[in-house]
Amino acid sequence: MNLVVVGGGSAARLPCALVRGRYCAAPNQSEHTEMPSSMRHKWAFAPRFRRGSFGWKSQPAIKRVKEAVSEIKKTARKDPLLAAEGAVLLLEKVSPALEQVDSSSGAIGTAVHNAIQELVGIIAKAPAEEDLRETWLERLWQAHEADQIPYIESLADHWGELCASKELASAWADRLLGITRMALVRDGHQRGYFHGTSACLSALHHAERHAEIVELLDAETFWPNKRWAVKALAAMGEKAEAIRCAESSRSPWASDADIDSLCEEIFLSSELADEAYERYGLTANRAGTYLAWFRAVSRKYPDKSAADILADLVKTTPGEEGKWFAAAKAARLFEEALELARRSPCDPRTLTRAARDYAEEGPAFAIGAGLLALHWLVQGHGYEITGADVWAAYSHTLKAAERCGAADAVRQRIRDLVASESNGDRFVTRILGRELGLE
Repeated sequence: MNLVVVGGGSAARLPCALVRGRYCAAPNQSEHTEMPSSMRHKWAFAPRFRRGSFGWKSQPAIKRVKEAVSEIKKTARKDPLLAAEGAVLLLEKVSPALEQVDSSSGAIGTAVHNAIQELVGIIAKAPAEEDLRETWLERLWQAHEADQIPYIESLADHWGELCASKELASAWADRLLGITRMALVRDGHQRGYFHGTSACLSALHHAERHAEIVELLDAETFWPNKRWAVKALAAMGEKAEAIRCAESSRSPWASDADIDSLCEEIFLSSELADEAYERYGLTANRAGTYLAWFRAVSRKYPDKSAADILADLVKTTPGEEGKWFAAAKAARLFEEALELARRSPCDPRTLTRAARDYAEEGPAFAIGAGLLALHWLVQGHGYEITGADVWAAYSHTLKAAERCGAADAVRQRIRDLVASESNGDRFVTRILGRELGLE
């Protein structure tokens, strides 16, 4: 265990021999803990996660990480103790195995982060005796300390949860507290870095030593650390002060989404759902897609109508109304969906899929979606559009029109639409011109 002092134009690594006795000796742990025979198990993932076993491509590695997590989760349904052992083993192996993978896109980092969320729960819930859990924690600590990329850095945020009991969490907090204090002290422009700072704060929180967290972080400005003071204040019942503390931490270097999420959690824990929604509900639940964002807010606030949530979310993204089409369709708000797709560009393929899927169930909606797909194709929108995409929009729209007995009228509308194309090389006209009698 080392403390790195950063700042003043130099970095120095301080040996931790001075703290090794008090802070590095595992509490109440013997040197050797014999593994139960039930855990002498051959994991399918284990040989695939040798050091450097993956090349630079991230997709094969992502696939293997997901497979490993699935194997462990499947085992957890029958033998939670064995599954926890597998989770510890995977967390030990994952970072060395991925050291050569290209992580520039962030995809592999996200996959590992998601895996950690799953594995932490399995380890924390396992019915392990204290000596076995201490062994797991020692192994995880060594893996976290050796993590160079780092891939399992976020494991420290869950350290208290991994301890399971307040007693063990408190013992780990005592073990890490001294060096954490050293790391947090500012000395001019110098500041220490300790990879276990989050682990210490997490352990203190799980041990319900909240006042110590607040005192320790009184002068802290770094949000990933300061958020633990917010959580501690909320746990102490000082929720208004916790909100003020979080809001005062906003800066270009702090995650607004994380601050919003934590504040939302505090309001919801106080059964103030309306206030949570108004102040943080929309921004705290932003996801990778607009549809996922809508679903996240809807799950969190089931008392809010889908139409109201959709309308509020649309207001947060002016000029991007069309991107909410899929969310409106999923909520079966068909009129709103078509109106959104008219107001700003919407992916033609998304609209074509709607025309295909609703050709029989809702032909009027399908016709509207298909015509809008052709409209945006004529306007030149869509990524790497091919002739097949144009034909799909045309054919699915006509199929829906035939269900309504409006094939001739819809075909004429398509003809007028395509005839108005003036964009670039008139790609849509070249594909459909002969079919529509425009050539």
